[in-house]
Amino acid sequence: MRSKAEVVAELRTMLRDVLSASAAGTAYARIARAHGYVDGYMRALLDLDVATRTELVELVATERERVSGPAVRVSDVAQDEAAVA
Repeated sequence: MRSKAEVVAELRTMLRDVLSASAAGTAYARIARAHGYVDGYMRALLDLDVATRTELVELVATERERVSGPAVRVSDVAQDEAAVA
């Protein structure tokens, strides 16, 4: 079985590829398929208790910032979850 670090590194690469493709204007069908792979991978990590939702949100935010630059506003995950509930 692969270690958590290896699995997270693989997810980080997948996210970077999807976000870069989106920023580059790649065809929607290709981006949608890649998003599906990433979503499924993240769901598996959650289902297997390899990563928490908070860890995944932070990972996505980090990769999005790396590709697209900093966010306009920093969001507190706990506060956002309370607002949705």
